[in-house]
Amino acid sequence: MGIPEPTRRERRRAETTAEIKDVALRLMAAGGPVAITLRSIAREMGMTANAVYSYFATRDDLITALIADVYGELADTVEAARDMHPPEAAAARILAWACAFRDWALLHREGFRLIYGDPVPGYQPPAGGAAPEAEHRLCAGLTGLAAGAWPQAGKLYGDTDFEWSDFQPDLVREIARDFPDLPPAAIAVALRIWGHLHGLVSLEILGHMGAQTTNPDKLYRTETAHLIRSLGLTQ
Repeated sequence: MGIPEPTRRERRRAETTAEIKDVALRLMAAGGPVAITLRSIAREMGMTANAVYSYFATRDDLITALIADVYGELADTVEAARDMHPPEAAAARILAWACAFRDWALLHREGFRLIYGDPVPGYQPPAGGAAPEAEHRLCAGLTGLAAGAWPQAGKLYGDTDFEWSDFQPDLVREIARDFPDLPPAAIAVALRIWGHLHGLVSLEILGHMGAQTTNPDKLYRTETAHLIRSLGLTQ
């Protein structure tokens, strides 16, 4: 049997839920994370506060839903870009991930700030985090980029003195499960890739690049190309 079509009531609820999330992100864009309140959303939408509470019982429930949506969309975006290239094309996969990450951030500035910027004051995430699946996908994806580069990068970084004790136990457990053959030095490479990509994008999204460069795209692509070459890869 096929999946039944949603009822009119279900469609309207889904539409209103999506609108609540959109309004929350707009409020955040205008006033920062502290501007996200259920009462302010109700005013923007012409609803009563009680009506909004019927969709999200608490503000923390709404924040959790927003973070889960944003993280999931980001993971989908960078994975799709990466997978346009075969596993053996390590350089192309890093570049594709990097460009997709920046493009997504520029199109979803509020979402980027929600997951990577200042925390929402008073927000208490659920046990295990707001978006554990998406966080794991991004972590595993970056580690996979390092694993793909390791046959070459290992010749340059294999003699570093990193040990498993240099990394958080939860991360070590994930790596041991997903990439059992990688040494600790490869995890340092994954974090180096992450630091390069995330650092420049964060500076741009948070408004710290405008006074220094008129062409942040050129700077980002050049730095990514240098990163790729520093791993012993060619594009």
